[in-house]
Amino acid sequence: MIQVVAALLTDADGLAVMVRKHGTQPFMQPGGKPEPGEDLLEALRRELREELGLDLAPERFEALGRFESDAANEPGHRLSADVWSAQLMDEMPVAAAEIAEMRRIDPAHPGNVSLAPLSKDVLLPLLLSRRVL
Repeated sequence: MIQVVAALLTDADGLAVMVRKHGTQPFMQPGGKPEPGEDLLEALRRELREELGLDLAPERFEALGRFESDAANEPGHRLSADVWSAQLMDEMPVAAAEIAEMRRIDPAHPGNVSLAPLSKDVLLPLLLSRRVL
């Protein structure tokens, strides 16, 4: 089981901030693997700084839980993801480090974009269920 942390980031319009790593096709939530002994939320904050240039305070995050799915880029492996949500205010994320591309995706209508299993099957539906109508 591959252990990761991930952020369900949304902008002011309710769009999900998704990333695609170099050499891969599926878009996914930003995040990554924690270092040994690293606090999980601190690992996520580090990944967001490295991948998107975002330095969000810990109190901006809401813990959503631990979710499992098939791994997007390691065929035959499963993923266990500790996930937090946060809404961006006036921050402007910029793709950096191993991120080839960043997009804002409407969780209700993602279009024909390739999505990681965790994003497609768990996190985007969760985001939709949390929307206030």
